[in-house]
Amino acid sequence: MSTPEAAVSLRRLDADAVDFPARFAELLAWESVSDPAVQSAVADILQQVRSRGDAALLEFTQRFDRSPAATVAELELPRARIEAALAAIPADQRDALEQATARIRSYHEHQRQTSWRYTEADGTVLGQQITPLDRVGLYVPGGKASYPSSVLMNAVPAKVAGVPEVIMVVPAPGGELSDLVLAAAAVAGVDRVFTIGGAQAVAALAYGTESVPKVDKIVGPGNIYVATAKRMVFGEVGLDMVAGPSEIMVVCDGQTPADWIAMDLFSQAEHDEDAQSVLVSPDAGFLDAVEASIRRLLPTLERRDIAGASLSRRGALIKVRDLAHAAEVCNRMAPEHLELSVANPDALLPLIRHAGAIFMGRHTPEAIGDYCAGPNHVLPTSGTARFSSPLGVYDFQKRSSIIHCSPAGAVTLGRLASVLARGESLTAHARSAELRVEAERG
Repeated sequence: MSTPEAAVSLRRLDADAVDFPARFAELLAWESVSDPAVQSAVADILQQVRSRGDAALLEFTQRFDRSPAATVAELELPRARIEAALAAIPADQRDALEQATARIRSYHEHQRQTSWRYTEADGTVLGQQITPLDRVGLYVPGGKASYPSSVLMNAVPAKVAGVPEVIMVVPAPGGELSDLVLAAAAVAGVDRVFTIGGAQAVAALAYGTESVPKVDKIVGPGNIYVATAKRMVFGEVGLDMVAGPSEIMVVCDGQTPADWIAMDLFSQAEHDEDAQSVLVSPDAGFLDAVEASIRRLLPTLERRDIAGASLSRRGALIKVRDLAHAAEVCNRMAPEHLELSVANPDALLPLIRHAGAIFMGRHTPEAIGDYCAGPNHVLPTSGTARFSSPLGVYDFQKRSSIIHCSPAGAVTLGRLASVLARGESLTAHARSAELRVEAERG
């Protein structure tokens, strides 16, 4: 007996239509600001943890996660528990974690920046010193959710950057913890793990409490309360990004099997109802074929209700003139994930200006990038690939400028500084520079 086709409503757009810019903008529109009730609740949690430390953190964890812990110290997992999780998972899962970690580490080692200097003719030395952040906080969704890949993608580049201490927070509602997530923490080199979550965990990382150390940067995904809290503590600490829903754009010349493309679109649509999956092709018949595959295959998915809602609300099939036109549409979207499922992706690549991660060719599904290819899966969403980049080693390193004037350089630069400072009426600046000039004149 065959599976009945799904009644999913997919938007069809023609990029040559007069109303395409307006319709495409409407399709891409996403409001990421949380409602006033969420913002008010999060603001109160942040203030309570900031002012009362461990006491407030424990109260919120007991209330929201039903924790029986009597102290925050009990919420920190002993190292033995983390190592036990690594030993407890099936051998194939451990092997997959270790292989993925090795690939992610190898890729990110290519990103490591180094300090540099150069000496000018008069002996003045200029340069840049690279140092890692002292401590990073990693938020990981908890409970029934199991996202070991998130642990690897955030912790490994931090460790490659040289961060001495990575603090992971993961909620354990009702005491429920994923061994796979803890095993990933062990493999990735996470230093400490606290079973706390929500806005209260973000507050503890941002401000520090008696038991949870203050960090320099918070990374990792979370729900609307976590995202709102991250926004509110920005400036007190650094952030990776405040991400919107997951998204994918597939550019296809019509020669890839329609079922492959349908499943690639599902790979993002199954995340949540707000995820976005868009197919762009110059072949109208291929768009029809993919739509037929979607209707036929959707009922076979475990998360078919979520994927169906996502495709109906924010999915689209877009007809373009040719692949160059497809690249123009892509650059308007600046997608988080972009598949170039075409015969010669290298020829199309120079036309792509805005995308978080680019998957080249017919045999490179976005899904492998989520787990084990090596590049980071923490990517800019909601059009922010126009000005931002994937998470990487550089996000966990700082740059300090080095300036070491020789006596002769102090004269040359002092004179320039004096003129410019007096032009800004900042005479103390000018006189500070002039003292070095006068000293060298004798």
